[in-house]
Amino acid sequence: MRAKLWMRFAPFLSKRYISTCRTSPLPPSSSSSVIQPWLFIGLGNPGEKYQSTRHNVGFDMIDAFAESQGISLTTHHFKALFGEGVVDGVPVLLAKPQTYINLSGESAGALAAYYKLPLHRVIVAYDDTDLPCGVLRLQPKGGYGRHNGLKSVIYHFRKNREFGRLRIGIGRPPGQMDPKAFVLQKFNKTGRERIDSAIKEGCDILKMVVTKGLTEAARLSNVDQKYKHLVSHDQHL
Repeated sequence: MRAKLWMRFAPFLSKRYISTCRTSPLPPSSSSSVIQPWLFIGLGNPGEKYQSTRHNVGFDMIDAFAESQGISLTTHHFKALFGEGVVDGVPVLLAKPQTYINLSGESAGALAAYYKLPLHRVIVAYDDTDLPCGVLRLQPKGGYGRHNGLKSVIYHFRKNREFGRLRIGIGRPPGQMDPKAFVLQKFNKTGRERIDSAIKEGCDILKMVVTKGLTEAARLSNVDQKYKHLVSHDQHL
């Protein structure tokens, strides 16, 4: 894996590769133009049983972005399905932890540490019941709310919360429904249409992160999302 990344990302990679890949050293002039990779992580549960459920929209986002950029997600790396590519001249690493969602940090923490990435070069995409179905929010930091997968990521990032998040709204459970049951259900037709539309928008947002940076991408995308679906919370989606 390391050799493959070196060959593709030689003009861009972080200091880890400059120091460890001795067989293919960078030219001296390249050191001043090193570009650190972005790591995009989607949260979800592995297995056919959980496909297309609310809790797996983070997986859906990574799958869609990978397809849009021609990146294959077939490698197993640090307990994740993993892929790497270059987007507009910038190296991008994609990961879908296969640990089950509540243990996602085991994979996310290991990946960030292995590539020696500062957390401001990491984006975690995940489902959020505090946003209406199909509404997105891009943020540079924050807590974990009630999301145990994100809680695990924070723990394995040594409790550092200053990493990017792409929150994907799934709406709140109706009535007295158990939130744990709600997130493991599939969307109805309207909800699925909204999520599919949001996933496409999310791909554009992630590409904007690569080309414009996290702060500017958040400023531009959150304005567009602010008045989307004017209901406060969608029910039965």
